[in-house]
Amino acid sequence: MILTQYYLDCLSQASYLVADEGTGRAVIIDPRIDVDEYLDDARDRGLTVEGVINTHLHADFVSGHFEIADRTGAWIGYGDTAETRFPVRRLAEGERISLGEVTLEIMHTPGHTPESISVLVHERPDDTVPYGVLTGDALFVGDVGRPDLAASFGHTPDKLAPMLYDSVHRKLMALPDATRLFPGHGAGSACGKNISTETQSTIGDQRRTNHACQPMDEETFVALVREGQEAIPNYFPYDAARNREQRDPVDIDALVRPLEPDAFLDLRARGAVVVDARDQQAFSAGHLRGALNIGTEGRFAETAGMMIEPGSTILVVADPGREREVVTRLVRVGLDDVAGFLPHPESAMASVPGETARAPRVSAGELNGALNSGREAPVVVDVRGGAEREGGVIEEAVHIPLADLPERMGELDTGRPVVVHCAGGYRSSVAASYLRSRGVGNVSDLVGGFNAYRLASA
Repeated sequence: MILTQYYLDCLSQASYLVADEGTGRAVIIDPRIDVDEYLDDARDRGLTVEGVINTHLHADFVSGHFEIADRTGAWIGYGDTAETRFPVRRLAEGERISLGEVTLEIMHTPGHTPESISVLVHERPDDTVPYGVLTGDALFVGDVGRPDLAASFGHTPDKLAPMLYDSVHRKLMALPDATRLFPGHGAGSACGKNISTETQSTIGDQRRTNHACQPMDEETFVALVREGQEAIPNYFPYDAARNREQRDPVDIDALVRPLEPDAFLDLRARGAVVVDARDQQAFSAGHLRGALNIGTEGRFAETAGMMIEPGSTILVVADPGREREVVTRLVRVGLDDVAGFLPHPESAMASVPGETARAPRVSAGELNGALNSGREAPVVVDVRGGAEREGGVIEEAVHIPLADLPERMGELDTGRPVVVHCAGGYRSSVAASYLRSRGVGNVSDLVGGFNAYRLASA
């Protein structure tokens, strides 16, 4: 048996290739949209990809099922209650898919979404203990999936949370302890709130250590999984809709187009969004007016999805040689209307000095002085998540999580200087650039974030 996990740190997302080495028959499960890695591995191992299984209609990324089917002829499978707008192989509870000796078995595990399935993997068809279970977003290492992501399609948490209880406590926890657990996400994903940094486990370990898998009644479980969830990134409903619709395969290479400065600026003038993927220091030193600073060193794709309206035309500014990486990461979350990139950005911007600006930043000492000067203080905006604030806050700060900023920026008093902070400085540069792009004039971000402020105030 071959079982390979592909883990994508930027989205905390796991996908899988399962194959029978003897027959060379393979299935790919929960693929992202840039599919070369899976298909290159299959080719190098002499495998034939026969099918693609999505454990559910993903909300946090665009699945690569059409890209794989286009290049291999593979069938596309979903749980048999999935509402898709294209033909799929509908996978029934208990259905077995033979790859040779290796056999996959479908287990309906709704609750994260109504159509969610898990996939049991048997090394041999008559094994009494499955080798492993691919749980999608039903069960993670250290947590379970959240039941509120399908609300925009009419499936309420009140309906889904009890389903999730049944899936976790009566189905997945009924598997033998030795069954290996291969989840759809790891720590950092917005699809759960308490996910471990470990990307694999066993059912037995989760039975002992996962807070949501301890013996409890349904009412207690429902309250547990609904409490303390962070804001849903605004691109999630868009991606979930994209994954249920028919679409053409995306050619990422065709989107990586160099543009001359005049053409780039013309598209910007017509409403294209400029994404500057350089780090905060480079952005602060000089950038095109109105650009969003979403650096590649952070959770780039997820952050871009929060800040950019789906369907927007996008222009890319990136460190030379990283343009394709930036475009790929945008496409993964459905931001695939990319018009091109600006080659050699520093020299290109130097040729249009009237179109550039600097991004002001303040140190922790400067902010502390401004807040205690006795003069009118700046508006401090904390864009961290709610759970992060348990470790301390700046008392004067207005709390608006980054994912909520596009809808809530109207709450800010922009008649005073604005200083944005997060934990370490990545998200605050994003937020400050977003506010400036929306016409807020005097906006700075805090260098080093709250961590630096706490040290300076100690």
